[in-house]
Amino acid sequence: MQMTQSRTADYSTIYLLKRGFAGSLAIAIAISLPAVYGKSALETRTTVMTKSTNERSEQSPSSQPRQTCCPIVELRQYTLHPGKRDILIELFDREFVDSQEAVGIRVIGQFRDLDDPNRFVWLRGFRDMPSRAQSLKEFYGGPVWKAHREGANATMVDSDNVLLLRPALPLSGFSVNSSEPPPPRANDVSQGLLIATIYYFNAPDGTDFVDFFEHTLKPVVTDTGASILAYFVTERSANTFPALPVREGEHVFVWFMRFEDQAAYERQAAALSRSQRWRGEVSDELARRLKGAPEVLKLSPTAGSRWRG
Repeated sequence: MQMTQSRTADYSTIYLLKRGFAGSLAIAIAISLPAVYGKSALETRTTVMTKSTNERSEQSPSSQPRQTCCPIVELRQYTLHPGKRDILIELFDREFVDSQEAVGIRVIGQFRDLDDPNRFVWLRGFRDMPSRAQSLKEFYGGPVWKAHREGANATMVDSDNVLLLRPALPLSGFSVNSSEPPPPRANDVSQGLLIATIYYFNAPDGTDFVDFFEHTLKPVVTDTGASILAYFVTERSANTFPALPVREGEHVFVWFMRFEDQAAYERQAAALSRSQRWRGEVSDELARRLKGAPEVLKLSPTAGSRWRG
């Protein structure tokens, strides 16, 4: 979160070497996030039957239209000094969630990377690019960041690994099913697991990869027991807050799945590895389209994360 003018780094080369390819597939997490824009009031109930029907509708999430959060999303990966992650997490959960939301930023969730003890990952969202610029200006120019920036920055080696994203389809963002934040957890033990998979392309892949994902890859993954939460593509607008760099020139597709715990993830991964369609049609198509191995993040939510497994 350090505010520097710009530091260009070939992150895709670094991370593609680090993570595995088709065998390390992406399996990611089901999300339950607080509502961003509020909830419409029900119409006046004029009869007992209407009242009963409306109450049943309120109690049944499946009967409500799907709401999604955040047309603009940042996926932020921070490399930290050894042993400093818990220090940053305690500071972040205490000081940087409510203070960002107060200026119009949706803090979707913050996580430990289970494969890297020195990595902190978080997601935040915005209504649009102009409001992103204004909200970031207010937060980073405000009293909370000014009071705690030195402590936060002291934990970080690098905070420029940031992908700017938008939902691949109108309803492929993170879902919203509550208007209030969840109650705080009594401890920091989380069994939930969010899996983020990042596919890298040499050039913008257009809508045909989204079609392939929707009609070929997604059904194979869901048939083996996974629940896909959300999927995104690169937001191509210029960075509206240059004081915080993002990774320019990247062409990505990012998707998320949820698991109850590591064991559930491993069972689904094993089932997927036995799928003939995954080993054949899907893996062959990914190998043809991608410029390298996918990056797979295994993420455990912090105690203060709005996203909870």
